[in-house]
Amino acid sequence: MHSKRDRRSAKPMARFGLVLAGALLLVVTAACSSKPPAQQAQDELNAGLAADAAGNAADAATHYKKCLTLDTTNKFCIFDLGVQAQNAKRLLEAENDYRLALLQDPDFSSALYNLAILRINAGGTDEGIALYRHLIAVDPNNASGHFNLGLALAATGHVDEGKKEIAAGVALNPALVVPSPLPVPSSSPAPTATPSPTATPSPSATPVPSAKLSPKPS
Repeated sequence: MHSKRDRRSAKPMARFGLVLAGALLLVVTAACSSKPPAQQAQDELNAGLAADAAGNAADAATHYKKCLTLDTTNKFCIFDLGVQAQNAKRLLEAENDYRLALLQDPDFSSALYNLAILRINAGGTDEGIALYRHLIAVDPNNASGHFNLGLALAATGHVDEGKKEIAAGVALNPALVVPSPLPVPSSSPAPTATPSPTATPSPSATPVPSAKLSPKPS
């Protein structure tokens, strides 16, 4: 049987045990809540996409840049910064971002598509055609890729091949409108598209390219 003195002396040890258990719980909780850099980068990318969707481009850019400090090879963050630059008419910056994204993934269809638009609009028709061909090779059902390639080919004198690609694009997406007349070398060096690039992609999938196209004015 314990005396009153024995019971009193046991209380401080019991309190110490509770404090120690609490401290250990905090350590375990902190360890569980810490995320690896890849997951932190993913969180920043998701936050950037959400900010972009809400129309807050500045906040989105901050998140994309934080993403890249955690994962310098994240093609989606690089691409999204390129889309922001293209929307803001910083076209050289956008080109650079798309090229950096393609260094991470040469078959990244959204980057191929947007870079092709920029290059053709800047007079780099041969490179633009090559980019569209690459896009179609990795994404054969890309309607806008076929359609834009067809316009580019027609504009450089390859009318028959251009018509085939245009027809392939329309077959995949009947909403595409064929310009009449088709662009030809004497009237236009290259086709163009709507000013906005493709939508920013989710981390798991690339977006469907824009479908609205029109010939470049002579």
